Amino acid sequence: MKIDGKDYRTIWLSEDGKGVDIIDQTRLPHHLEVVTLRTMQDAAAAISDMLVRGAPLIGATGAYGMALAMQEDASDRSLTAAHDVLVKTRPTAVNLKWALDRMGRVLADTPQANRRQAAYQEAARIADEDVEICSSIGEHGMALIESHWLRNGKSRPVNVLTHCNAGWLATVDWGTATAPIYKAVRKGIPVHVYVDETRPRNQGASLTAFELNREGIPHTVIVDNAGGHLMQHGMVDLCIVGTDRTTASGDVANKIGTYLKALAAHDNKVPFYVALPSSTIDWTMDDGVKEIPIETRSEREVTHITGLTRHGAVETVQLTPTGSAAVNYGFDVTPARLVTGLITERGVAKASRDGLIGLFPEFR
Repeated sequence: MKIDGKDYRTIWLSEDGKGVDIIDQTRLPHHLEVVTLRTMQDAAAAISDMLVRGAPLIGATGAYGMALAMQEDASDRSLTAAHDVLVKTRPTAVNLKWALDRMGRVLADTPQANRRQAAYQEAARIADEDVEICSSIGEHGMALIESHWLRNGKSRPVNVLTHCNAGWLATVDWGTATAPIYKAVRKGIPVHVYVDETRPRNQGASLTAFELNREGIPHTVIVDNAGGHLMQHGMVDLCIVGTDRTTASGDVANKIGTYLKALAAHDNKVPFYVALPSSTIDWTMDDGVKEIPIETRSEREVTHITGLTRHGAVETVQLTPTGSAAVNYGFDVTPARLVTGLITERGVAKASRDGLIGLFPEFR
C-alpha cells in the first residue's frame, strides 16, 4: 500500500540481505518508524510486543525469525529451539504455527550448509504468497460490495463496518477485511467505512484509520459500542472483519468485541462476512468456543491509553483508579451460525465444514 506516495509492504529484507525490516506498529499512527530485526529473539519480541500483529503478518514474521535463527546457527538444535521460542509468542493466531511448521519441514530436509539461503527463500515465498492470497480475497470480497452498490441503484456509497485492523498492516500487503474495500474503490465503487476504535489497543482508530486516511478512502471512527445503533438505523450495508483462527466448522476467533458485532448484525439482518486466508483455518478444531486458546494480555492495555498531546508529544496516561483490577482478553469467538460467509482466496464459502471443504477439498 502507499504511504505518502511510496509503496510499502509491512515486512521486507534489509538492504544488507541479512536483517529484516518491519514497520513498528506501536508507533502508529503518529510516527512511521522502521525497525530492523537482526536476531530470532528480535523477531520473537516484535511478535509478542505487537510491533507486528495480525495473523498473516505474524506468520510471515515468524518465518523470517526462523531465517534469522539459521543466520546465527543452522544446526538441528537451533532449528528446534527457534520453533519452540517463536510458537509461544502469540497463542491464538494459527498462522504462526502454520508458517513455523512449514519452515521446519523445508529446513529439516535441507543440508545444514544450505539452510540459511533456503530459510530466507522460503520466508520470502510465504510473504509473496500472502500478498497474492490477500489480493484474491479482495477480488472475491469486492463482488459483495459491488452487489450492494448495484442494489442501492448506485445512489450512495456502500457503508462497510469493520472491527480491529485486518488491513494491510495485519498482512504483508492488501489486508484481508480491507482488501475488498481497496479493490472496490480502485474499481470506482464508492465506499465509506465505519471504523471501530477497537479497545483496548485501538487498532481500528490508530491502524485502520491510518491506512484508509493514506489511501484517501472516506471513513468515520466510532466507539466500539456504536455499531449496533448504526445497524438499527440502516446505516451499515455489510460488516467485514478478519480472523486469527477459523475452525473447520466455521467458528471464527477475532479481536475481542467481534462476537457482539455479529450478534447485532444478525439481529438487524446485516450481512456479516469474515475475510481470511486458508492458512488461518485450523482443520483440527470444530468447536471454537471450547477449543480455541484465547490470549490474555497485560491489564495495562486496559488501564492506560497512549495518544498525541496538544504539544505534539506521544504520551501514555492512566485511565482507571490506582488499585482497580482489569482483565484483558485479546479475542472472542463468533459461532458459525452468525457468519454470513467466509471470504477466502478461492471464493466465498458458507461458514460450515461442508462450505469450507467445497473450496478446499484437499482437506476432506
